[in-house]
Amino acid sequence: MNSINVLKKWVVDSQIYVSLMGTFLALFFMLEQHALRFPTIVLVFLTYFSGYLYTKYQNNSRIFYRVLIINALCGISCAILIIVNHNSYRLFRWLIIVLLGLLYDSFFLKYFIRKIPLLKVFYVGLTWALMHAWLIFPEFNASIFWINLLFITALVLPFDIRDMKSDEVITFPKLIGVQNTKYLAYILTFISLILAILYLSLSFAIAYFLTSCVTFVLIYFSENWRPGTYFSVGIETCSGLPLLFLLLMEAFGGLG
Repeated sequence: MNSINVLKKWVVDSQIYVSLMGTFLALFFMLEQHALRFPTIVLVFLTYFSGYLYTKYQNNSRIFYRVLIINALCGISCAILIIVNHNSYRLFRWLIIVLLGLLYDSFFLKYFIRKIPLLKVFYVGLTWALMHAWLIFPEFNASIFWINLLFITALVLPFDIRDMKSDEVITFPKLIGVQNTKYLAYILTFISLILAILYLSLSFAIAYFLTSCVTFVLIYFSENWRPGTYFSVGIETCSGLPLLFLLLMEAFGGLG
């Protein structure tokens, strides 16, 4: 039990896990588009890591100064990666996405996106979609944008179910109920899957189909009384499943 708590503290609570899952999803689409570059992978991870770390611990006065130092180091590293390996337009895109992250939830803002009823889920989906369809490619990819926007929005809805008793703003579970929120998540995931089947190459579409099946199951069992790790590990893992299924398919295909 102690080892599990240590793992949770250093991997999940540190925001490394969600950052890895976001990076794995970006890597999945980079492979599909034959646009794999190691500096871009590092850029995506550092951007996710610094953003989620800031959002989670900005109100923790005891460690916030450490978080700011990490954010500064990540920001400088990201800027160097972009300047050395990309161009000024890529730097502009990255700065826009960072700004969107700050507008989502920042202690120095009187009003921020997270406090706007019902908007949070779509805003998170938008930010991830821009990361995976705009930041990592030379040109904006509309199909990958919509696949991500719908899928990530669907994955955020179970977190609203988890937090429905503590959220101070109106969320979908509070407005339409838990079951209808699940139906909405199913619909978003299904539309995302249809787009993936239409626009992704065969092996990638199959991996995405398998991911959608697992996502449906996890959404079905999402309840606000489940432990936090069900969401912070189980639901978050859905973002990394497309890459995992793709690698498994290639491994077994190669064995065959």
